[in-house]
Amino acid sequence: MATRSNAPQNVLLDLNAPSFQRNLLSLDKTLRNEALNTLQKIIQMDWQQVYRDQGLKWEKIYTLDPPQGIEAIYSLRITQSRRAVAYRKGNFMCFIAIPPDHDATYGKK
Repeated sequence: MATRSNAPQNVLLDLNAPSFQRNLLSLDKTLRNEALNTLQKIIQMDWQQVYRDQGLKWEKIYTLDPPQGIEAIYSLRITQSRRAVAYRKGNFMCFIAIPPDHDATYGKK
């Protein structure tokens, strides 16, 4: 069975950043379940769907410098009350953290 090479591929997740893992596992059960539901939603999407999805609100963060070797970092809604910080590397969405509040996501105090 041949596959179409130009067909959009689903987003792959990289959840290996220790800061992201600590943040995710420290969420209370309700928020953690919301976050896991969002991750499940993302792996069923291609990148164009991620960019357009009004629930995720994928937005470039201009107020923080990305880590060395990363072109840009982005925020996306991972729960109703929390945003995650991530970047794109090929077909992977690489998560960095889930800051405790909206302002922390954008480097504001």
